[in-house]
Amino acid sequence: MQELQDFDQTHQTLQEVSNALDSGMFVHVRRLLQDMEPEDIAHLLEASPRKSRNVLWQLTDPEDYGEILDELSEGVKDGIVSQMALESIVEATEGMETDDVAYVLRSLPNDLSREVLSQMDTVDRFRVETALSYPEDTAGGMMNTDFITIRADVEIDVVLRYLRMKGELPEATDALYVLDEESRLIGHLSLTTILTAQPDVLVSDVMDDADEAIPVNTDDGEVANLFERRNWISAPVVDENNLLLGRITIDDVVDVIREDAEHSMMSMAGMDDEEDTFAPVVKSARRRSVWLGMNVLAALAAASVSNMFEATLAQMASIAVLMTIVPSMGGVAGNQTVALVIRGLAVGHIGDSNQKELLFKEAGIGLLNGILWASIIGGIVMVWKGDIMLGAIISAAMLVNLTVAGVAGVAIPVLLKKMNIDPALAGGMALTTITDIIGLSAFLGLATILM
Repeated sequence: MQELQDFDQTHQTLQEVSNALDSGMFVHVRRLLQDMEPEDIAHLLEASPRKSRNVLWQLTDPEDYGEILDELSEGVKDGIVSQMALESIVEATEGMETDDVAYVLRSLPNDLSREVLSQMDTVDRFRVETALSYPEDTAGGMMNTDFITIRADVEIDVVLRYLRMKGELPEATDALYVLDEESRLIGHLSLTTILTAQPDVLVSDVMDDADEAIPVNTDDGEVANLFERRNWISAPVVDENNLLLGRITIDDVVDVIREDAEHSMMSMAGMDDEEDTFAPVVKSARRRSVWLGMNVLAALAAASVSNMFEATLAQMASIAVLMTIVPSMGGVAGNQTVALVIRGLAVGHIGDSNQKELLFKEAGIGLLNGILWASIIGGIVMVWKGDIMLGAIISAAMLVNLTVAGVAGVAIPVLLKKMNIDPALAGGMALTTITDIIGLSAFLGLATILM
């Protein structure tokens, strides 16, 4: 219920801002923006057409630029940053966490990115350059370098005095990291332990081992899986020598989970998950045309099967009426399996050890569903068309196609994954093409032979 209220409130605010902009009430819009949180302003910008978006950005408090940019999707962020002056970008990055600065700079042209880095102080520049040296979709690209370290040979009371002296903790801090003399990670000390342990106890006696450290080159999807399975709030990131490089916090992981969900949903339609809702017409049309072209090739492949049986179709109108049923059922059944397998690959449930078992399971499901629906549809066709042979043919074709759909629904995503092709992007189209070809071939082929 609260989510619905927030949704309605957001759209009311969007409507109010839109009406105010149309009426030229810019002062009123500025006041509205001043009362909004940065993440709400980011949502407002993404929900606004490009012309209104540019005006809204000019009316936004520059002190909020950094937090707003961090919340924007890549497509919207790139459009806004491309129109910002160098000084404004530098100001926006001040106070941002290292990983957030890296996120902004990755979208800039190399020369502009270097200019922004040159304006930073030495410490901040080194931290950002370290983050930029790792791929964006790895633990190194996700991590920030704002954390607190301590030694193992000091007492808890010393740690407490040190924290009081600092005055504040980095955001989402739930533990301090314990290093040895060579800056290698040897453990972590939770804030709960610090607050409840006796003051004269040594850190080494109450710290936890460093078994929760994440290697710097770990894929971001695996990082998200680790956080989900172990209920982490934050986790340290180390290199191959166990040197502490940074930490990943739960807010960064939530972003990865959201992006992966958007990617899967948008990829099913062959679209970029970071595409701006209000991107220019020509730009959007160009991106979508590539996927439409691939679908034309797939459709032509299926149509060529029908063309091979043109004589059969010309002689029997009933076959032409029924020919779409078999490939359609196969496509639906196969895409159910594809969705299951893509999810299993994403969360790490499917690997080399269990792929064969999953393949047999889905083939069995396809066979059982094939028997069920072949009987139902075959019976309907027999009664409808008064032709027992036609009912038997469509039943046999249905059984074959649903079984193939189950096998292909497993095999296609797994093979695409091994070929480093995104299964969410190409799996559905490849599956539909196969079930169309197999379904039409089985139905029209049997009809040609038997009738």
